[in-house]
Amino acid sequence: MLARRLIERKRDGGRIDPGEWRALITAYTAGQLADHQMAALLMAVYLNGLDPEEIAALTSAMLHSGAVFDPTPMLGPRVDKHSTGGVGDKVSLVLAPLVASVGVAVPMISGRGLGHTGGTLDKLEAIPGFRTDLSLAQARHQLEQIGCVMIGQTAEIAPADRRMYALRDATATVESLPLIAASIMSKKLAEGLDGLVLDVKHGSGALISDVARGLELAECMVGLGRAHGMPVVALLTAMDQPLGRACGNALETEEAIHALTGEGPPDLMELTIALGIEMLLLAGVAATPAAARAQLEAALASGAAARKFQEVIDAQGGNPGVVDDPAVLPQAAECELFVAPRSGVVARVEPRPIGRGVTALGGGRATADAAIDPSVGFVIGAKVGDWVDGGEPLATIFARDRAGVNEGRAVLRRAIVVGDDAPPPRPLISHRVTGAGIERYDPAG
Repeated sequence: MLARRLIERKRDGGRIDPGEWRALITAYTAGQLADHQMAALLMAVYLNGLDPEEIAALTSAMLHSGAVFDPTPMLGPRVDKHSTGGVGDKVSLVLAPLVASVGVAVPMISGRGLGHTGGTLDKLEAIPGFRTDLSLAQARHQLEQIGCVMIGQTAEIAPADRRMYALRDATATVESLPLIAASIMSKKLAEGLDGLVLDVKHGSGALISDVARGLELAECMVGLGRAHGMPVVALLTAMDQPLGRACGNALETEEAIHALTGEGPPDLMELTIALGIEMLLLAGVAATPAAARAQLEAALASGAAARKFQEVIDAQGGNPGVVDDPAVLPQAAECELFVAPRSGVVARVEPRPIGRGVTALGGGRATADAAIDPSVGFVIGAKVGDWVDGGEPLATIFARDRAGVNEGRAVLRRAIVVGDDAPPPRPLISHRVTGAGIERYDPAG
């Protein structure tokens, strides 16, 4: 009866008190609250929102629904990064081993694809044998041994969020700002971090489209971190076109491997370095942005970052040979070029239909338990503002059969628009949000 009363109250625009949130989440974790009731509550939150006290209470209740990393035996600073999700966003695969290679412990807990956005776990699992389902004890041991672990949310960490995460996808409540904030921060607070860097995306391919709401989400999560004694820095970044070139699990993993030697696409490298600088500053291993940049670029140039990724792959059961030979990754049965329909300027490369297109090809999940084909997707060489000639290749479609190639061609016809001009591009990184407030991003620090 308590659940029904609270669902009714939130449906009608009322608020739920901290003690009631604790009772709800405790009941849900124990199996005493049915999924259909939680789904109704999620929709009520999506429609009516939560006030700051409610967001804090929900986050705390989800955090304490499970276990947390014990930081006591760990040596050195522990810092993680989280993205709110985009298309072609393989930054985590580059950033975690890169930052770990310069002496910062990175206990990275990631998710699977959500809505039209890709998931870090699916990209890692494209590597033959790679396990993301380590226990908390196994993850802690690996972190102590090599300074980096890249796992999914275990049954021990914020189990309430683990179930709610899947429900949000199934009930079209993914874009709710309070639910995004509580989901991310409950997991990150469970990692026992010394600092957290957030990549909060906005634009047509992001879960939150406009800058103002992106800043609101960033401030909310910075505040949640501050309330729990964890410094948080958020960068607001554009997602109006895919990040990098590759979209699809194995294709993005291959691009990340190239980026680990400094050979990734310019936008991917720019964002990775910017987030890495913030991580090193929070960890206290660099005193200035320039010093942090120098450390990161040296680790890429020397091969230290790539070697660290090999260590992580080997420790988690994967084939580390993939770093030297990405052809070890799953390969699509069919591939075909997609060419420009006319000469002109690339006016749009829409990320949302491309993300959905990867799913349609079999590279994403229509249901939470569906198997995926990691080999399919797109490699899109065109960027907004590029001049192209008619018949010039814009992208490559990777599919498991001819029907997939045809589907991919239809997707790209909708997503890539060639016209007479293009809108002025937004900056890749526009704002920096800390406990001190919001400022325009300055790449020079």
